[in-house]
Amino acid sequence: MRELVLRAVACITGWVLLLTGLAGGIPAAPAQDSTSLESPVAASSTPKGAAEYGASSTDPDMAWRSDPLFYVAGDAAVLYNRSDSTAPVARLSVRTPVRRLKCEDKWCRVRTGEGREGFMPASALSNAWVRVSKEKRRVYLYRGAKLIKTFEADLGYNAFADKKRRGGPRKRDHWRTPEGTFHVVHKNSESRFYKALVLNYPTVKDARRGLKKGLISQSQYEAIEQAQEEFRIPPMNTDLGGWIEIHGDGTGDATTWTHGCVAVQNRDMDVLWSVVEEGTPVLIE
Repeated sequence: MRELVLRAVACITGWVLLLTGLAGGIPAAPAQDSTSLESPVAASSTPKGAAEYGASSTDPDMAWRSDPLFYVAGDAAVLYNRSDSTAPVARLSVRTPVRRLKCEDKWCRVRTGEGREGFMPASALSNAWVRVSKEKRRVYLYRGAKLIKTFEADLGYNAFADKKRRGGPRKRDHWRTPEGTFHVVHKNSESRFYKALVLNYPTVKDARRGLKKGLISQSQYEAIEQAQEEFRIPPMNTDLGGWIEIHGDGTGDATTWTHGCVAVQNRDMDVLWSVVEEGTPVLIE
């Protein structure tokens, strides 16, 4: 029982760290007022009908359904004062953490980290995240603190070390799967490996290390930093390497053949593809 409790605490803690960006050094994006939305209505901390949309404490469904911590997934989303696409008040960037208060029909009432409340389409929110265990060579798919699926995974040629720089035929030892906190920055449906979830490696943390070691220039560091701030694919052609993905065409035998990617069987990739969106956190350890 104690082990189960500790496991649950670890999962919840990891989930919170991923969303707040503490583990990966990625700051949570604040809600931004958008003058281009041309809305005369200001967001209210106690909007009309607040009692009606209070958080439910009687939902008997799985634990992840009552976990209020979510994030904006797929693309930037608009926060509204009403659940009818009118009175837009703010634009939330991808990966902005929010507390989901209650959902009805296709709309959810949420609260941002700054205390602003409003309505968002339920389709714009997710609490899915992925954990990759290099030791066990498995991929775990979570919704909040609830483990949903486990898949066997193939890893990089050198599965025991963290990625430091670009590998190659003469540097096979550097075909490594990187460790740390990442997020899905692009979904590639036309990958040579069936389908691929592209991760934001190299991150600013990797770039900082690379700059200190002389692997990249100051301009390359700044380009990686800007890409992370704008939630874009970072430069992939530096000596740090790139194009680290979770993709299909895996063997299912937990082997080590990739150039640093995580490969799962195609049927497992279909499951991940149906749940994971751009912005989904990925922890590799």
